Order: sequence, then structure tokens, then C-alpha cells
Amino acid sequence: MNNLPEVKIGIVAVSRDCFPESLSVNRRKALIEAYTSKYDAVAIYECHACIVESEIHMVQALEDIKANGCNALCVYLGNFGPEISETLLAKHFDGPAMYIAAAEESQNDLVGGRGDAYCGMLNASYNLKLRNVKAYIPENPVGTAAECADRIHEFIPIARAIVGLSSLKIISFGPRPLNFLACNAPIKQLYNLGVEIEENSELDLFEAFKKHEGDERIPAKVKEMEEELGAGNKKPEILPKLAQYELTLLDWIEAHRGYRKYVAIAGKCWPAFQTQFGFVPCYVNSRLTGMGIPVL
Repeated sequence: MNNLPEVKIGIVAVSRDCFPESLSVNRRKALIEAYTSKYDAVAIYECHACIVESEIHMVQALEDIKANGCNALCVYLGNFGPEISETLLAKHFDGPAMYIAAAEESQNDLVGGRGDAYCGMLNASYNLKLRNVKAYIPENPVGTAAECADRIHEFIPIARAIVGLSSLKIISFGPRPLNFLACNAPIKQLYNLGVEIEENSELDLFEAFKKHEGDERIPAKVKEMEEELGAGNKKPEILPKLAQYELTLLDWIEAHRGYRKYVAIAGKCWPAFQTQFGFVPCYVNSRLTGMGIPVL
């Protein structure tokens, strides 16, 4: 299963109508060249639909990056930029958004030697706050093409976390052990992040585990574990139960993920787990984590 979000950032250039559109076009071109010369081009998409100068352009740009599979947005101010349209981009985009701007450079197409993207960046940040729109602005959001390319690359793990959280379901098995409150995170804050949570009793998990007894897939799973452990296989007699447990969790994930794309598991491994299940789940937990399924 693919349990790790892949990020594709749509780069949309904006321009205030009192500046020539070519300024933003050329600066966007330089930015794309700087990025692809250093980083994997698969992570970005250059929006060619338009340079955003108006609300109509904003709609066209969003439709274009959505049609091309983008789940993150980079608004690039090639000059001062249109405050309304550029902030509406982030407001109406369903995903993480960042803002960066071009530094003043010696170019023939500057207007009187000016592009004013720095000033535009200040106004964009103010307008985002007025609209209560959340967007990522790097510590140094104004830079050369090479510097802005670095800022975009630094945005990828941030965007991946946001995309993942917005489509994440945490499947928990509890309740927590005595005197260990940390095993039950404050779920309201998780809801605030957009995470969905499914809470189950450990008895539900035990029932599902028992139903997997004699599962025809267990021998193949045991062989897989044997090959992985090699000389470290110190308790071979316990592998069938571990295989049974791993299959239980994998089947549970597929049956309970619902409409969410990504899944994490929250559980515990003591004090009754060992006596009732007949093993501790740490090895299986590490295997699931290696598959890209975090186990908390």
C-alpha cells in the first residue's frame, strides 16, 4: 500500500497590471530552470495557463494545476503582484500553499529599475492575514531564482506533512495502561489538524486476531520474517503468532481506512498484551513502520 504522500507543487506566477507581464514570465522561467537544474523536476509543475493578474486568471490557474495533479501550491511574485487575486489563490486551493517573491535584479524589463516584489510580499502577507488564509511564508521569502528554488525544495516536507495529515486516519487500540496518560493523545488537537480517529477496544483487536488463526497466508509471512531476521531469529516458535498479528493489522487497515488515504496505528504492548496475545508486538510494529505505516 502507498502510505506516503507524493507532493507535486504547482508554481503560479502573479503580476500587477501596472507592470509588464513579461517580467513575471521571465522570472518564472528562470525559477523553473534553477529548480530543475538542481532538484527533481517531478516535484513541480509550471502553470502555463496564465500569469495571474485578475480573479478570472486566479480561477484559470487553479483549474490548470488541479488538472495536472498538483496537491501543493507555490505563488510566485514576479513583481508587486495583485493582492486580491494572489491571496484568493491560497484561499480557494485545497492544499498547502507557500508564497515567495523575486529579488530586485538588473534586468532590462524592470520598470524604472524596479519590480517591487519585496513590497508586494509584505502586502500579500498582510492580505492573507486579513482573509484568515493560512499559507507558508519562508523566513527569507524574497530571493534570486536559485534561492527561491531552494525555498520551494524546503517546502516539500512541509507540504507532505500537511497533505498527509489532511487525509490521515489514526486507528487506535486501547484503553491506555494504568498511570500512562501519554498513551492517549489529546484528540481535539488532532481533529484540529484534520486527522480522523477511530478508537477501538483491545478486545476488538484480540477478537480479530483470533479470527486470523490458521490463515493460509501465515506460512508465507513466516518465511518472509525468517529471511529478514536471518541469524537474529532467536525465537522461531513465536513467528507464526507474529505473522498472524501482522496480517490482522493489515486487514484491519484495509477494512477500516474508510475514505482516508493514509493510516497510522496507535496501540500499546503491555501489561496484558503479552499474557493474552502470547507475544509482544514490537517486531511487527517495526515491520509496519518499514512499510510506511507509522505505529505510535
